Amino acid sequence: MTFQRARSAEQREERRRTILDTALAMLDEMPVAEVSLNELSRRVGLAKSNVLRYFESREAVLLELLDRALRGWLAEVAGELATGVEPGLPAKERAEKFAAVVAHSLAARTVLCDLIGAQAGVLEHNVSVDAVVGFKRSALAGLESMAELVRRHVPEVGAEATSVCLLAMILTGGLWTHCRPSPSALAAYAVDPALAALHLDLAPALEQGLGLLIAGAMARNA
Repeated sequence: MTFQRARSAEQREERRRTILDTALAMLDEMPVAEVSLNELSRRVGLAKSNVLRYFESREAVLLELLDRALRGWLAEVAGELATGVEPGLPAKERAEKFAAVVAHSLAARTVLCDLIGAQAGVLEHNVSVDAVVGFKRSALAGLESMAELVRRHVPEVGAEATSVCLLAMILTGGLWTHCRPSPSALAAYAVDPALAALHLDLAPALEQGLGLLIAGAMARNA
């Protein structure tokens, strides 16, 4: 930034973007849990009190990054589905292809998955009602966009499309935490190979879970 004090609306918006971009760069280096307001302020070159003029808390910064990441992913996965799901395939095969494309697309975006995993337990705390309302409204619109992708490629899901998408996002967040075991859990898997079934890999686990959701919705709709 080439100015010391943000005086115009354009300068204030530039400073907001700088804070968001800096936080995003931090997420490439560390998990959500390690991103602190102190370190963010230091990297941006502002006092913590000045950062709080633009965002009410660390969680508010991360919540906006989640919103931005979700919208970016939805725009990209639409193209991935267009090339990855052949319209002439039988319904079961289209459902499987859809689940595979979405699962691997999400699993490749580790920052997005980390933010989704932290959403309910961390990011929606220490923020105002207005901040949560704004995020939820955007998330609801994104959910409908995702549901439209389901209806486009697997119309047999029918009216269950939105529910499938909501549960898929919740499943993503839950699986993200389970697929990153603690050192003690990793040691337990090594000690007792019988526990290996509990040691999940994100992409295949998400593909299986999403496939089951879609298959169940198709069966109910039928």
